[in-house]
Amino acid sequence: MTKIEICDTTLRDGEQTPGVHFGISQKLDIALRLEAMGVDVIEAGFPAASEGDFEAVRRVAGAVKNSVVCGLARCTKSDIDACAGALAHAAHPRIHIFIATSDIHLEHKLHIDRAEALRRIAENTAYAASLFEEVQFSAEDATRTDRDFLVKAVSCAIENGATIINIPDTVGYTTPEEFFAILSRLRHVIPAFDEGRVMLGVHCHNDLGLATANNLSAISAGAAHVECTVNGLGERAGNAPLEELVMALAVRRDAMGDGVQTGIRTWEITATSRLVASLSGVPVSPNKAIVGTNAFTHASGIHQHGVMQNRQTYEIMAPEDIGLTANTIQLGKLSGRHAFADRVRQMGYSFGEDGIDATFARFKEIADRKAVITDDDIRAILSEYLDSLEGRYRLSTFQIQSGNHIKAMALVTLADNLSLVSGEDGQIQPRQITEAAPGEGPVDAAFNAIGRIAGAENIELKSYEIRAITEGTDALGEAIVKISAGTSLFTGRGVSTDIIKASIKAYLNAINKWDKARERTAPAQTEL
Repeated sequence: MTKIEICDTTLRDGEQTPGVHFGISQKLDIALRLEAMGVDVIEAGFPAASEGDFEAVRRVAGAVKNSVVCGLARCTKSDIDACAGALAHAAHPRIHIFIATSDIHLEHKLHIDRAEALRRIAENTAYAASLFEEVQFSAEDATRTDRDFLVKAVSCAIENGATIINIPDTVGYTTPEEFFAILSRLRHVIPAFDEGRVMLGVHCHNDLGLATANNLSAISAGAAHVECTVNGLGERAGNAPLEELVMALAVRRDAMGDGVQTGIRTWEITATSRLVASLSGVPVSPNKAIVGTNAFTHASGIHQHGVMQNRQTYEIMAPEDIGLTANTIQLGKLSGRHAFADRVRQMGYSFGEDGIDATFARFKEIADRKAVITDDDIRAILSEYLDSLEGRYRLSTFQIQSGNHIKAMALVTLADNLSLVSGEDGQIQPRQITEAAPGEGPVDAAFNAIGRIAGAENIELKSYEIRAITEGTDALGEAIVKISAGTSLFTGRGVSTDIIKASIKAYLNAINKWDKARERTAPAQTEL
């Protein structure tokens, strides 16, 4: 029996999805859900990137008890020290150091030669090994690296204390056959792999749509550590999706040989996927393998007849295998706080009493307008609350004047949580700031007013969409906006039964993320 170590990098590489920015509380909820799902290693972030990333890794390391918590570092002493600080209280810490090894990266990005790359690998792997028992080394852009030099780089890392060697297909360039050959050669010429002293791992991107196939090929070649993200989040076209890899190994165990298995509790997959989709603001495509809404939907009459007779005629796995089951308790306006809190916990959110109180109040407000509250509605409420914890500005009031023969005008009042004043009752409270602005329509006018308050008039709106979260005329509307500031993208989300209000909340959520990013040094972007 071969156990495959699943390393989830949703909190690190997944957060590099354009427009995705997880707050600390959001990272904690995702990490705890990953742990509950049985993920072996959680790559929590890049501590040296920013104070916020350092604190997020530190908090995840303190909360997670069973999974290994890993921090990423470049081959520099300062990055390694940052990881050591952030992971100081982890029950099972691991450092992941990396350096590019392909000639194109060495010449055009790092401006060093191969000899200098080997010197840095030796020096920093040894330093990392003096601080950590588990040291993972990655040769960035390994699949475009000269094969002989890749052997030298890997051997150098092993000689200086690396216990896991990771071979990334950084730009999604390789093919399954080629990847198999690369890994087989490493195993053939470096005895440490077959001797069991060092674990072989892979990290595959999906630029050619081959990430899952390349991971499976790597496992066939002897890789026992595979990196992936929930819903395939990540740079450009993303990473290998965890749900695809895990279920491919579960469903086609017969084809993998030697009893390959993972420790993932597959019935937790759906809840985890939906949590990450909700908190990231990146919806899952309906036809996405495993977790898409159409994955177990049959439209053809022939297919429907077959499924009615025996589900295995057109389903190679059961919905229950991935936790796709209906809740037997429906929540509505008569539901109590206890039932609501229990559902929140089932969905993977770790709210304290204050959080439950705040979200339950919002739940009751919406329940007065809807007959039945679905899990998707609840996720929207919870995500909206978590987003509000990270933000400087909060919507107080808005008024819209609009018509087919008049210019739209919006009057918006925001509470500024960073500017406190004494109220009429003597209590300290956020300062209220009001601005009016015209626009081509009510949404544009409201966005312009918010931009004036936040000093964000030059922010560019890249995309704006609104959709019904559930069916029916009483459905919650969810607005998603993307704004750009230079090369940075920020995604905002807002929900309400009023689509104008949902739009304002979404734009304000994105503005808050932009405003917070201005306060700290821009994080270094990493790719493996």
